[in-house]
Amino acid sequence: MKTTLPSQETYHKSVLPREVLEQFNLKPHGVYIDVTFGGGGHTRSILNAEPTCKVIAFDWDKIAIDANGAPLQAEFGDRLQLLWGNFAHFDRLMKKNKITGVDGILADFGTSQNQIHERDGFSFRNDTPLDMRMSPGHQKIWARDILAKIPEKELAKLIFEYGEDANANKIARAIVLARGKRRIMTTMDLAEIVESVIPFRHDKRSHPATKTFQALRIAVNHELDNIICFLKASVPYLNPAGRLLCISFHSLEDRIVKNFYKEQKDTLTTLTKRPITASEEELFNNTSSRSAKLRVAEKCLQVCNK
Repeated sequence: MKTTLPSQETYHKSVLPREVLEQFNLKPHGVYIDVTFGGGGHTRSILNAEPTCKVIAFDWDKIAIDANGAPLQAEFGDRLQLLWGNFAHFDRLMKKNKITGVDGILADFGTSQNQIHERDGFSFRNDTPLDMRMSPGHQKIWARDILAKIPEKELAKLIFEYGEDANANKIARAIVLARGKRRIMTTMDLAEIVESVIPFRHDKRSHPATKTFQALRIAVNHELDNIICFLKASVPYLNPAGRLLCISFHSLEDRIVKNFYKEQKDTLTTLTKRPITASEEELFNNTSSRSAKLRVAEKCLQVCNK
């Protein structure tokens, strides 16, 4: 795996920055949590927008913390607290650090552009080992391990459900036939197998292997389960009128957030009937924002905290 630390400017361009600040409704001396620190873009904008507030930032990617945490720590001092950990362990991290109540929580569920382009296994545009672990320090199972052992029916289900790919059965069959001849080791191996049964069309925006890669990434990193764990743990730590902001990048994530807000109707008030999306200006300057959807909920005033 490549270990060169990217600069804060190139790590990842945060999406919906203006909308996040508007929806947070920042208050003086407020305490806010960014559970997906990444390149630090959202954390920086919060700290700049309200000079008396504090931000507690999580990330389970140690490289993100090392690359982007130090400059912000030097700039903002004790107004920024950095924690290495997965937001799925939100409750554990909060208790360990004796954090009892906050005024807002932000989660950006998108995979950073740095991870996609610099880490092993995430992109078929670079021929790298088929890894896909977002946090190697926390995870042992690689994508290639899953492909080597998973039964064909389970693989088809995984690609269909997590990749939302109608060609899941055909792709799963091709993968199983290919692994019978040799182990699937690299991103190019997998991309070529998918393309052998779903030819690439230049009039299409995405490569035919895109959804298979998404499905494997979700499975390797337990992304959907992590989101569910985070959402359930987050609400008790919100102060009355505190806000929960979630940015999703595909329908699986967005559906989980939407349904969770509905389930918590006695505790949370949904402030976004429809998800907030990027402006034309942002779409022009940051193509990664095209699929971003922001949903916001507010803790009801009459609900007692933990």
